[in-house]
Amino acid sequence: MAFSLLTVGEVVTIAASLAGIGYYLACLWAARNYRRSAHAAETQFLPPVSILKPLKGKDPEIYESFRSHCLQSYPKYELIFGVSDPQDPAVEAVEQLRREFPKHSIQLIVCAENLGTNAKVSNLVQMARAASYDHFIVSDSDIRVSPGYLQRVMGPFANSKVGVVTCLYRGVAGPTLGSKLEALGISTDFLAGVLVARVLEGVRFALGSTMAFRRDDVQAIGGFESIVDYLADDYELGNRIAALGREVVISEEIVDTFLPTYSFGQFIDHQLRWSRGVRAARPGGYLGLLFTFGWQWALLAVLVSRGASWSWGLLALAAPLRGLVACSVGWRVLKDRQLLRQFPMLPLRDLIAPLVWMASFASNTVTWRGDRFTVNGGKLTRTNSP
Repeated sequence: MAFSLLTVGEVVTIAASLAGIGYYLACLWAARNYRRSAHAAETQFLPPVSILKPLKGKDPEIYESFRSHCLQSYPKYELIFGVSDPQDPAVEAVEQLRREFPKHSIQLIVCAENLGTNAKVSNLVQMARAASYDHFIVSDSDIRVSPGYLQRVMGPFANSKVGVVTCLYRGVAGPTLGSKLEALGISTDFLAGVLVARVLEGVRFALGSTMAFRRDDVQAIGGFESIVDYLADDYELGNRIAALGREVVISEEIVDTFLPTYSFGQFIDHQLRWSRGVRAARPGGYLGLLFTFGWQWALLAVLVSRGASWSWGLLALAAPLRGLVACSVGWRVLKDRQLLRQFPMLPLRDLIAPLVWMASFASNTVTWRGDRFTVNGGKLTRTNSP
């Protein structure tokens, strides 16, 4: 069929497929760039550090995740846990940690003040008051780390231009389909996009797996109080410190996050919360995600063109490239050992992704840790009582 005789739908799907193929090539380039540049910093810069962990409820493998932070080959650090409710189930794991590591500096702060709609950040404000040191690490409660974690994360701060250090992460799935799809998306899609951002525009955000920074830089952006009503607190923190002229560095350290046993519905809810948070924080970038669905557009081209030979050629190019991206990021960069078992589910996960993208525009409502909120301009408004 001559190009002049193509329908509008065919032209659109060709253009979008080619954009997606270009994105896949960018992912491969970005993954290779990260592998070549990720190496341990040769530095003896080991400043004392306060690790802040806001808690709500018990995550999978929570105790072993906490415990990994007490096995660090690092000279001086403290662990500060924060809960809003003294009866929170996570308190039991903190008390067990104190018993096993009595010589470690481990504090449990009950954060009685409600300073904003983001309870995690409200707790961080109160936890920071108890911190002894001028370097902070904030990380999610489900993160497990290696013994060299602190040394690798803190090393880049030897460079005074560095304002934030963050980490890539692997999702360790539970036995359910929803949990496995979540882990697959982290390893093959979300972090591929992070690596592309790193090489194309520089990193101007942080990831909740690890956010390391100086106390002075947090104070310079108005403290944690300045982001206490925002959903995407990790994005806001990294973006605002970057706006000070500081660099955001992705560490060579890769951590594990232990995912809940999501039902399929819970997986969709979590994806919608994440999507609506990204849309609120970076509306332009979120719209651009439409052109990252390369093989899905190529499949649509096959349907629109009623199986024209050129459409099958597009699909034959796009689909293997998508698989190559998944292996390059998930296997070679993240060393995700679950990937081979989960790989057959990649087409299902990829077909769900554009549906979630479209559904994210239907509402500004998100569910987070059992509470419901509306998101406007990145800020949260509670729609039900805690």
